[in-house]
Amino acid sequence: MSEAIARELMAQRFRSYLPVVIDLETGGFNAQTDAVLEIAAVTLTMDPDGNLLPDATYAYHIHPFEGANVEQSALDFTGINLDDPLRRQVALSESEALGEIFRPIRKSLKAHGCSRAILVGHNAAFDHGFLNAAANRCNI
Repeated sequence: MSEAIARELMAQRFRSYLPVVIDLETGGFNAQTDAVLEIAAVTLTMDPDGNLLPDATYAYHIHPFEGANVEQSALDFTGINLDDPLRRQVALSESEALGEIFRPIRKSLKAHGCSRAILVGHNAAFDHGFLNAAANRCNI
């Protein structure tokens, strides 16, 4: 099977949904008030035998939005140090990070002939809630 056919099979296999693995690290449990601190995404592709494979990986540190709550217990659990100089240097705003994550996902949607992406991950409903809240804050 050719690579082009394998890519088309992704849309057929998942009814035009592209599975995208997403993971967020947050500053607490409330999607409306607590910060998204890190985001990572892995786009998937399909090989000629129909097996799903990682395609590309994207990961970003995020500056908490203005007025965001960050629980010390969340930082203790994740090991994130908001005062780390390297983190401060590379962290993006929430809006920038979402743009950087969504751009390649949109490109992958087109490449695979899919119409929508579906979030895949551990405790996906939790991450989905934070992702939606962040997108709303950023008017995306």
